[in-house]
Amino acid sequence: MAFEQIWLYAGILLAGYLIGSVPFGFLIGRMYGHDVRKEGSGNIGATNVTRVVGPLPGKVCFALDFLKGLLPVALLRIAVARQWLPEPAGGLGEAAVTLAVVAGHMFTLFLGFKGGKGVATAAGAIAAISPGAALGAFLVWLAVFRCSGYVSLGSIVAALALPPLAWALSYSGLPALRPAMLIFFTLLALVAVWKHRSNIRRLLDGTENRFTR
Repeated sequence: MAFEQIWLYAGILLAGYLIGSVPFGFLIGRMYGHDVRKEGSGNIGATNVTRVVGPLPGKVCFALDFLKGLLPVALLRIAVARQWLPEPAGGLGEAAVTLAVVAGHMFTLFLGFKGGKGVATAAGAIAAISPGAALGAFLVWLAVFRCSGYVSLGSIVAALALPPLAWALSYSGLPALRPAMLIFFTLLALVAVWKHRSNIRRLLDGTENRFTR
C-alpha cells in the first residue's frame, strides 16, 4: 500500500474512532434529565438507558449504537467494492475500522475515555461483515436472555458463540470470511467477555440484576 493510501486509511480509522466515541446513551439520558453514568449500572449502553430512562429511549440508544458500528464498515465495503479505496490484504481494513468504532464506544473521547461495553456497536459492525453470523449471535443472545432474564449473560454467551458461528458459516457454502476476519471475530469476542468481567463476578456471586423493565 502506498504512503498516501496509508495516510488515507489512518484518516478513516480516526473518523471511525470519533464516530464510535459519540456517547448516544449519555446524550439521551441528559435529554431526559439523567446522568446514566451515575444511575442504574452506571453504563452508557442501551440496557442501562432502558432501566433509567425508559424502553423507548433505550431502543433508540441501541439503534444508534448499532448504526455507528454498521455504517462505517458498510461504507468502507462499498467504497472498496467500487474501487474508490484500495483494499488492504486479508480484509484488514474491515477489521481495523471495526476495532476503531468499537474502541471509540468503549473508550470515548468525550467522557474521559470511559464508555460502554461495545456490544451494540460491535453487533452493527459484524452485521455489515457477516449478516449470518450476526443473526446467529443475536438468536443465541435472545434465547439466553429469555431463559435467564440476564442481558449480560446473553451478551457473554452470544460473544462466545460468534467465532464458531462465523467459522461454520464460512465452510457451509455461504460467502466465506477471510481467515484474518475469523481470527478478528475471535479476538473481538474475547474483548467483549473481558468488558463483562464485573458482570461475570456478579453472576457467580448471584448479585447480578435481572432485566425487569
